[in-house]
Amino acid sequence: MEGIFTSENLIALVTLTALEIVLGIDNIVFISILVGKLPTEQRDKARKIGLGLAMLTRIGLLLSLSWVMQLKNPLFQPWGHSISGRDLILLIGGLFLLGKATFEIHDKLEGAGAHGGKGAKAASFASILVQIAILDIVFSLDSVITAVGMAQHVGVMIAAVVAAVIVMMVFSGAISGFIDRHPTMKMLALSFLLLIGVMLVAEGWGAHVEKGYIYFAMAFSVFVEFLNLKLRKSVPVDLHQSYVEEPKK
Repeated sequence: MEGIFTSENLIALVTLTALEIVLGIDNIVFISILVGKLPTEQRDKARKIGLGLAMLTRIGLLLSLSWVMQLKNPLFQPWGHSISGRDLILLIGGLFLLGKATFEIHDKLEGAGAHGGKGAKAASFASILVQIAILDIVFSLDSVITAVGMAQHVGVMIAAVVAAVIVMMVFSGAISGFIDRHPTMKMLALSFLLLIGVMLVAEGWGAHVEKGYIYFAMAFSVFVEFLNLKLRKSVPVDLHQSYVEEPKK
């Protein structure tokens, strides 16, 4: 344990924890969308289990760093392009996320009346946990590789992961509730998942995408949507209806 509690490692711990929280935003959004299909009494349990699975996945990957590093070695070369184990996981995860987000958007737009039903929601608890676990692997892989590049000790990395997941558990309920109460935010969150899916596919195919641009676009979109929500609250109901229902000429 000697050499771990140094000023350099403490700075790395704080920085890495903040970065893990930022990288976990897409995970929280994905979990929030999925658990929204469950009955209200099961949502909090599903959120905590999902984030717990994310934490265990990241710790497991951190404890097998040699295997994680081997994922960067090329496996095969289709069309002259090298594909590593990491690339393959990102490609599969990105395609899964694209398909899932597209299906959810279609369901919200076209299938609200056709697929509604209490029994269908209650029966989906196990399948939702499986979907969360699958995407946790993809998100955790990116997070662990980032952690390896920023910290020298595994203990520091694990502490940062645990601290970040605890913070996400504290705020995940509020985020999920906010998304559920505002349909436009739910559609925006699904659009984020599409964007993240495209980014994962691009990364898996070897095209580096600067994540700062992605997160800036997400933050700007959320800011604009907050303004829209505030405007809808401030506009009187009768005035709002006059915009929606124009008199016939």
